[in-house]
Amino acid sequence: MQIKPSIRAALLWEYDLETFNWEHSYKIVIERVLQLGSIDEWKEIYNFYTPEKILETVEWSKQLDKRDKDFARLFLKSDLLHAA
Repeated sequence: MQIKPSIRAALLWEYDLETFNWEHSYKIVIERVLQLGSIDEWKEIYNFYTPEKILETVEWSKQLDKRDKDFARLFLKSDLLHAA
């Protein structure tokens, strides 16, 4: 397993990424990528955290609006994450 997902540091600008706990703070990472991430960053969190953790975060999140949540659920069921 990788040590951390490959996402832009700018998505987590307020954290020290040298000491950031990627496993413990997964909800923060997932929220930011769902809101602001690229398709490659979506693939990274999908592979790093699993679809179950992403869906758990979608249901838990107060930061994501309904549109983001609906899109995330639909996108995770699509084949787009597995496209080349």
